[in-house]
Amino acid sequence: MFRGLCLMRGFGISVFLAVYLFAVSGSNAGIFNPESFTLKNGLKVVVIENHRMPVVRQMLFYKVGSADDPSGKSGLAHYLEHLMFKGTRTMAPNEFSKVVARNGGRDNAYTSNDTTAYYQTVAKDRLELVMKMEADRMANLVFDAKEVVPELQVVIEERRSRTDNRPGSQLDEHMAAALYMNHPYRIPIIGWNHELSKLTMKDAIGFYRRHYAPNNAILIITGDVTMATVRPLVDKYYGPIPANPKIIRRVRLAEPPQRAARRVSFESRRVREPQWSREYLAPSRANGKSSHADALEILDVILGSGATSRLYRALVLEQKLALGVGSYYDADMLGPTAFGISARPASGVSLETLEAAIETEIDKLLTHGVSKDELAKAIKRSLAGAVFARDSLRRGASAIGTALTTGQTIESVETWPAKMKAVTTKQILDAARHAFQKSRSVTGLLLPKVRKSSAKSSNKKSSVWDKPVRVFGGNQ
Repeated sequence: MFRGLCLMRGFGISVFLAVYLFAVSGSNAGIFNPESFTLKNGLKVVVIENHRMPVVRQMLFYKVGSADDPSGKSGLAHYLEHLMFKGTRTMAPNEFSKVVARNGGRDNAYTSNDTTAYYQTVAKDRLELVMKMEADRMANLVFDAKEVVPELQVVIEERRSRTDNRPGSQLDEHMAAALYMNHPYRIPIIGWNHELSKLTMKDAIGFYRRHYAPNNAILIITGDVTMATVRPLVDKYYGPIPANPKIIRRVRLAEPPQRAARRVSFESRRVREPQWSREYLAPSRANGKSSHADALEILDVILGSGATSRLYRALVLEQKLALGVGSYYDADMLGPTAFGISARPASGVSLETLEAAIETEIDKLLTHGVSKDELAKAIKRSLAGAVFARDSLRRGASAIGTALTTGQTIESVETWPAKMKAVTTKQILDAARHAFQKSRSVTGLLLPKVRKSSAKSSNKKSSVWDKPVRVFGGNQ
C-alpha cells in the first residue's frame, strides 16, 4: 500500500496553511485551546477537544525525518515508515491497517524533511484499540527479512513512478540540490536511487532503535474526547514504554554563505508546456532571521496567492504573458526554507520574456513595498479561512505536531492570528529585501525536448534556455 511520502520540502503543513482557525471577529480566545502533559518516559501528549462528531484522530509524530538520514543512506526514514506496517510481536504484517479498516477507520503515514507521522481516524469508542496498536509498534516492531527485503523494492518503485518518470519532479530534485549547498534538505526525501537500493535490514533496525522512542515523539489526540478519557489510556499503553537515554538533540549541517545565483534546466520529450520557477533561500520560524517569517507568510498572499495577487494580476490578467503564476512559502521548517515562484508562459511567450516580467514585479516590490490596503486585505484573507477549521480533526493535530517537531511551541500556534495581525508594511519590505537576493536563488527551467530533425531545420541559436540538466553560477 502506498504510504504518504511528502516530496515537497516541509510537507506543507505550515502553521499558516494548516491553522486557518481564527474568526475575523477579533476574538482573543486561543485557536485550538489544547491541553497537554508529559509522561515520565518523555512522551509529550496533546489533547484537542472537538465534539462536533463522535470521531477521534490519533497522530503520533516522531522528531525524525529524511534530513536525519545517516550520510550515504538517504531514504532510510521513509523506508522505515513503510516497515512500521510490517508487523509486531502480536500483529501480522499489514494487519494494522486491516484492523483499522474493519473497525470503520482510516490510517496512513507520511515522511517529511523533519518529521515522520502516523495517524488513524476512528469512531471514538475505537480510540483504545488504535492507541494500543500504535504503542505496540513503537516498542515491538518485528523485522522479518521476508517482509523487509521486498518492501525496499516497493519504495524503489515508488521513487521510479513519482520522480524518475516525472520531468517536473526530476527538476525539483535538481533545484533542491542546487538551492541547499550543504544542508541535508538538498537530498530527496525518498532518497537517491543509488543509496536507496543499498539499504539493509540492519540499517532499518538501527534507525528504529535510535529514533523511535517516547522521549522523541509527540502524541496528539483530537476529536470527541476529554483529558479525563485520554489520560488513563495513554498511561496504560504508552506509559510502560521505556525512554531511550541515547536520544540526542538534532544537529544539522549549516548552510554556508551563498554568493552565486544558480540555474537548472531539464529538457524532456514528456514536457508539453515549458515552465519557469525560482526559489530563494529564506528563513523559517526556527532558522535564520526568523523574525521575518510572519511577514513572509503575508507577502506570499500578496505576491502570488490566487487571482487577486500581484503576480497573477500583472502577468495573467493585464500583460497576458502567463497562463498561471503563483508563489509558495513554508515557515515551519527546522532548517532554512524557500520562498518560491512558479509560472507557465502563455502561447508564444518565451521563458526569457516571462522571467523578465516576474523580475520587474519583484523589483517594484523591493523598491516600493506594499500598500496598507494590500496588507489589510491579505491579513483578512489569511484569517477568513479560520472560521471552519475547528471542524477539522486534522488541522489542529497537524499544526501542533509540526510545530512541536520543528522547534516551536503550542503557544506559537495559538498566537498565530495575533502575529499575523501585527505584521506591518515595513516588516514586509524588510523581509522581502532579506529573502529576495538573487545570489541566494535557483532558477529552474522545464523545457520540451526538441527532436534532432527539428533542431537541424531551425536557424535558432542555442542559449542557456535550450540546454539539458545542468547547474551553473553567475548573477544572470
